[in-house]
Amino acid sequence: MLDWISVTFSQILKNIDAIIFYRIGGDQGIPLIVLWLICGSLFFTLRMQFINIRAFKHAIDVIWGKYDDPNDEGEVSHFQAMATALSGTVGLGNIAGVAIAISFGGPGAAFWMTIAGLLGMSTKFVECTLAQKYRVVNLDGTSIGGPMYYISMGLADLGQKKLGQFLGGMFALFNILAVLGSSSIFQSNQSQVVVANVIPFFAQRSWVYGLILVLVVGLVIVGGIQRIAGVAAAIVPTMCGIYFLAGSWVILANFTAIPHAFSTIIHSAFAPQAMAGGFVGALIQGVRRAAFSNEAGLGLAAIAHATAKTDEPVREGIVAMLEPFIDTVIICNMTALVVIITGVYNNPEFATLNGSELTLAAFTTVIDWFPAILTICIILFAFSTMISSSYYGQVCWQYLFGNKGVIIYKILFLVGIFVGTVTNPEAVIEFSDAIKITLAFPSLLGAYFLCGKVATDQASYMKRLQAGEMFDKSPSKVIG
Repeated sequence: MLDWISVTFSQILKNIDAIIFYRIGGDQGIPLIVLWLICGSLFFTLRMQFINIRAFKHAIDVIWGKYDDPNDEGEVSHFQAMATALSGTVGLGNIAGVAIAISFGGPGAAFWMTIAGLLGMSTKFVECTLAQKYRVVNLDGTSIGGPMYYISMGLADLGQKKLGQFLGGMFALFNILAVLGSSSIFQSNQSQVVVANVIPFFAQRSWVYGLILVLVVGLVIVGGIQRIAGVAAAIVPTMCGIYFLAGSWVILANFTAIPHAFSTIIHSAFAPQAMAGGFVGALIQGVRRAAFSNEAGLGLAAIAHATAKTDEPVREGIVAMLEPFIDTVIICNMTALVVIITGVYNNPEFATLNGSELTLAAFTTVIDWFPAILTICIILFAFSTMISSSYYGQVCWQYLFGNKGVIIYKILFLVGIFVGTVTNPEAVIEFSDAIKITLAFPSLLGAYFLCGKVATDQASYMKRLQAGEMFDKSPSKVIG
C-alpha cells in the first residue's frame, strides 16, 4: 500500500511541476513564474522608493515594542505576528532547499537568492500593509485578513468587483493546495529523512514518526492563531539562534576559505557558460529558492500580519519587511556558505545526497556530533512551519467554505503530514515548490492594482514619522 502511494503520488507531482514551471524559450529558458516574481519585487522596490532601506531601522524599533498599544484592534503583537510569519517561512526550505538550489544552479544561486530576498522586502511591505488596510474585525474582537480579502475588497473599491472575487477565490484555493502540499507534505518528508539518519528506528518505521508528528501538530492547531502565535514566538528565536551559532562555527572553522567562497559565488552568479549551469540556471534557482523560503510575492505572511494589534497598516507592512531579510539574507545564506565552504555540493562522495542530507553532511565535516543538533533544529523548523501554515490554509478554507467545514480541512492537513513521511522525497520537493509558487499569480496581480493606495499611505506615514507625530508608547517618548 505504501509503495503504491509513493509511486502514484510521485508521478502526479512531477506532472504538476512541469506545468507550473513553464519555460519561456524552451527547456533552457526562464520559467514564466520566476520572471513574474523578479519583475514584481523590482517594481515594488522602485514604486515604494526603496522602503526596504529607508524604513529598516524603524522596523526594528517597532519590533522592540516601542509602538505597541494593547488597546489597538487585533489579536497579537507586532513581534508575535512576525514570529508567526517567520515560523511559516523559516523551515526546511532554509536547510534542504538552499542545498538543492546550489546543487542545481551552482554557488551563484546564493547571490541571486540574496538579491531576491532584499527586493522581496518591498513586496512583503505592500502585501502586509494591504492585509491590515482591508482586514475584517469580527464582533468578538478577532480579526482576519489576507490576499483573498484585500484583493476582493480592494478591487471592488476600484470598480472591479467580479475580478476581485475571482482572484481572491483563486488565491484561497491555491493556498489550500499549497499548504496541504508544501507545509504538511514537504516539511514532514524532509524532517523524516534527517531523523531517520540519526535515529535508525525511524528508518524502516517512517509511519511511526508520521503519527507522532500528526499528534503534536494537532494539539497546537486546535488552539487557533493566539496559541500558534504564542508557540511561534517561543520557538522561532531559539531555533534561529541555534542554527546561526552552528553555522558560524562551521564558517569560522574554515575561515581561510571564506574569500574563495565569496569569489566562487560571484563568479558563478554571472558565469557565461551553458544556460542550465550558468547565469540563467543560478538566477532561476536563486529566485525560486528565495520565493519558497521567504514567500515574498506569495501573500501568505499577510494572513498572519492581518491579526496584529495596530491602527497603522503601513507600520505592520514595515514590520513584515524584516522577514525576507532574516529568512533569506541571513539564514539561507548561512546554509549556502556552509555548503559552499565545505565543498560538499560538488564532492562526488556526496553526489547521492539531496536536500537536508547534503546540509547535514556539510555541518558534519566540522562538527561530528552536529547531526543530533541539526535534527533538533529540523524538527523545530518543520513543526513551526506546519503550525503557522495550517492557520493560513484554515483562513482560506473559511473564506471559501465558511466555518462548518474547518474540521475537514484540519483532517486533510494532518493526513498530508502523514503522507509526507512515506512519499518519495524528490517528487515532494518538486511539487512543494510548484504548487506554492502558483500563489504569486493572483497575489502579485492584486498588489499591482492596489499599490497606488499603499504608496499614498506610506508617504503620509513617513511624513508623520519624520515630523515627530509617532509616539514611542512604552517610555512615552516622541520619535523624531
